[in-house]
Amino acid sequence: MSADVPSAGATPAGGPLAGLAYEPGVKKPDPILIADGLRRSFGGLVAVDVDHVEFQRGCITALIGPNGAGKTTFFNLITGFDRPDAGGWEFDGKPVGKANPYRLARAGMVRTFQLTKSLTRLSVLENMKLGALDQRGESVFAGLIRPMWSQQEKEIEQKADALLERFKLGHMRSEFAGNLSGGQRKLLEMARALMADPKLIMLDEPMAGVNPALTQSLLGHVKDLRAEGRSVIFVEHDMDVVHDISDWVVVMAEGRVLAEGPPASIGANQDVIDAYLGTHHDLDLGAP
Repeated sequence: MSADVPSAGATPAGGPLAGLAYEPGVKKPDPILIADGLRRSFGGLVAVDVDHVEFQRGCITALIGPNGAGKTTFFNLITGFDRPDAGGWEFDGKPVGKANPYRLARAGMVRTFQLTKSLTRLSVLENMKLGALDQRGESVFAGLIRPMWSQQEKEIEQKADALLERFKLGHMRSEFAGNLSGGQRKLLEMARALMADPKLIMLDEPMAGVNPALTQSLLGHVKDLRAEGRSVIFVEHDMDVVHDISDWVVVMAEGRVLAEGPPASIGANQDVIDAYLGTHHDLDLGAP
């Protein structure tokens, strides 16, 4: 099957992605994130080897691939939690270089983790307040003078409470974060990310280990992010989730971008099927 021809019965991409070729590295009309020549190896193992990939602004893009494909390493490189051996990337039209995660967060890129990073001995509200940027009270000098930061502290708390209500966690605001269920911690982490008013949110397996009821809640919240004009890139293994919420799918295998396209086209892509199931998955092994 040609990479730039939709399969029979496939639903074409809509909106700003309409009419794009279904091929690795295809240029997007308004990319918020571009990676070029990105390489990362660990000893003799090449974990990421991405020639070129772009992520469209204002869309939900799924990053999928078999275990060991390099998805989380790619996330770590893009968000400054790891350093590439070669290559670079741009965020919101500007080269990133060797920016640290906190600088990227200030620029509008935030991420969540496969294993949630809530501070278990702090309350849910205190976890939320940590996500706010440019807090005056963090200054050694200003922190000693309450009038310099008290009004901002009230505004941050009001914003945190509003987000907790939105994510159905308002009744847990005073609880230790360690008392939350796994799914509630996922909700908390997503809500805390919004305290920074990000342009791009990168979610690493946001539905992993979440019960079906909370999964539906999380799916709704991710769709809300798109409705607000934010861009979302998420790693996911559940193809039902990918089909439900993503506008575009990028497939990685052995560190490389193997395929791109809307969800329906990816499910019919023979290269993707081979990557997940093996090149000879359809052979009768019992045949002579």
